[in-house]
Amino acid sequence: MSKPTDKILLIPGESGWEIWTGQAEAGFTLHAASLTSRASELTGIPGGDILMFFPVKAITAIPMKVTSEDDSLFAELAVMHAERLGMRPDPMAGQLTDTFVIAREGDTTALFSVHLRPPADGDLPTRGPKEFDISARAFPVFGDCLAVWKEFGRWVFSLSHQGKTVYCQATSVSSGLPDDSLVREIRLAIIQLSLQDIDLTPTHVVLWTQAEDPSAGALAGAFNASVEISPRPAPVLPEPRSKLLPADVRSARRAALRRRNTILSIAAVTITYLGLLGWFGYNLWKVSNDTTILRQKAQAAAPDAETYKLHLAKWEELTHAVDLNHSPVDILYRISRCIPPNGALRLKSAEITATEINLTGEAQQPAAVNGFSLALSKSNDLVGLVWQTPAPNQSTRGWDFVYSAAPPKN
Repeated sequence: MSKPTDKILLIPGESGWEIWTGQAEAGFTLHAASLTSRASELTGIPGGDILMFFPVKAITAIPMKVTSEDDSLFAELAVMHAERLGMRPDPMAGQLTDTFVIAREGDTTALFSVHLRPPADGDLPTRGPKEFDISARAFPVFGDCLAVWKEFGRWVFSLSHQGKTVYCQATSVSSGLPDDSLVREIRLAIIQLSLQDIDLTPTHVVLWTQAEDPSAGALAGAFNASVEISPRPAPVLPEPRSKLLPADVRSARRAALRRRNTILSIAAVTITYLGLLGWFGYNLWKVSNDTTILRQKAQAAAPDAETYKLHLAKWEELTHAVDLNHSPVDILYRISRCIPPNGALRLKSAEITATEINLTGEAQQPAAVNGFSLALSKSNDLVGLVWQTPAPNQSTRGWDFVYSAAPPKN
């Protein structure tokens, strides 16, 4: 039985990027520590699957509560919540958002929403990682904990509830020991979260530092909890795994240009090749021996033609995946913009396929349902959809409605 391949973890350290190697079951060990904060300058990365943990300064953490138990809606709800705060990820920059469940209580779910800023030049290693995550999830803690450590010379912190990360933030403080400025930024973050109905009161504090004379500094007694000081532990693989997958837009466009040029070159070669076959065929037709050779060449070229036809057929199958007009997330976003503000109307489910859209929802007043129906039919963003909007039905919770739509028949 072959030995499992080591995973390579790229972790932001106190002074620069760290390279850790190992396996999830046996643990990870430090392979090398650099002094550079630019991942593109890392050298000597061992072979294996790379998992890159983005530093806390590269993300915006948004804890939130949603009145839904449907995990499939969390990503869309997180994006809409971020848009209300003025953040809209670039769809050309890859998967820059992710959500993690913190706790569930009845029909309310507490979420930890992560919004990654598009990586700039030098932020990614030269060898593409297989997975991405954030550094705050690589070092789990227990209970309701405040963890403080340094990344690239600046203090960062994370707040956890029952061992699950709820919030993390990079500060502007770079002092040798935790000082009053750091405590002030942490307290301000806790206050801002409490205003959003997210109460985080740490019962214990951990300070991870490599300092020769470690001291809790201003953290001691600041949060009515003891401070545990130790070197930062070895990272672990977080669960569930993150869906973050950034993409360099310029590299993607260069790759698309290369693919287009490659296809044009193949087409030109194919045309030239077919022309040569015709010319040789005319000459070899005169000689039976040469005709046999031509047939052998045609038989040899047949698999290439079948492969090319299969390529075209599979590309046609991807039409609904690559056409933005068929994107379920984009269609759901355009539908959500038709919901009347302050109308207490919510969607309970949305089934979107290439040929049909089914919406179910409820509202406290029929006016909100009628306003939503009118907005759907008049929306410029939903031109081309033929809506079926029957009258709502009254229920014990208000008014239920079921709408459907389908593209017009040619």
